[in-house]
Amino acid sequence: MNARAPLSPGIAALGDPTRGDIVRFLLDAPRSTATVGQLTEHLALRQPTVSHHLKILLRAGVVTREPRGREVWYSVPADVAARLVEWQPLDVRGAVDSALLDRMAADLEVRFAGTVSAETVRQVLEESARLLSGRPGDRRQAASAVAQFSADRLAALEASRAPRRPDRATSPIELLFVCVQNAGRSQIAAAIARYLGGDRVRVRTAGSAPTGTVRPSVVSALNEWGVPLGAEFPKPLTEEVVLAADVVVTMGCGDACPVFPGRRYLDWAVEDPADLPLDGVRAIRDDIDGRVRALLTELDVIGV
Repeated sequence: MNARAPLSPGIAALGDPTRGDIVRFLLDAPRSTATVGQLTEHLALRQPTVSHHLKILLRAGVVTREPRGREVWYSVPADVAARLVEWQPLDVRGAVDSALLDRMAADLEVRFAGTVSAETVRQVLEESARLLSGRPGDRRQAASAVAQFSADRLAALEASRAPRRPDRATSPIELLFVCVQNAGRSQIAAAIARYLGGDRVRVRTAGSAPTGTVRPSVVSALNEWGVPLGAEFPKPLTEEVVLAADVVVTMGCGDACPVFPGRRYLDWAVEDPADLPLDGVRAIRDDIDGRVRALLTELDVIGV
């Protein structure tokens, strides 16, 4: 019992979103270590801010520091990492029990009544829970992630059953942006498309190998322009979102996206923002912004 006591202040220290981002980055880093400079670049924060949060994590015993020459490297001790279950892969089965699935199913059956059967609603819910069960992220958000992912998939299924040539005066154009981790390029493109297109577009994203959270540097780069990301999170690519799309834009995911007749497919050669400093992410944001504007203009969603 005494051996576990130090974890309590550690959990309290992780209540701050920035400190949570620091720990997630350290846990996901290639060698599970990082310098203040690397953390500063990845999180797009000022160095004094990162240093302040690292001091709190050090006092709480969540991270350790190791001087190597002129640099100091930070890491999360193995025993602490094993016990930080909130920041380990989501245990959906533990967070979303059968009673909660029943409640979600009942609500979604009401929402999609007349277009999607109750059996399909339940099947999509259970499959979504399985697909998200190994996704890194905050375990406390597992239930809402399953609910949102399921609702998005059911809406896509509903849209895929609509006529393929709807009246564009009243029906939004369905756009799907796909990259590898669904944490950078596809999220930037989707956020800009939603912001510019408004109700004239319906935008979805997916990843061929989704990670846990959208990169903080991506959020910062979008915030600089006042472009909201909303409640988006990385999610796996599923067939119904491709079937629902009028235009599918892929970025670096190769042949992972299934091809169906009647959809337009574009492949954008855009650099991956993973591990780039904020200036690099800004350049990618600017590149994607130009591509999204050109696409929306071509689709008559926005003017020249």
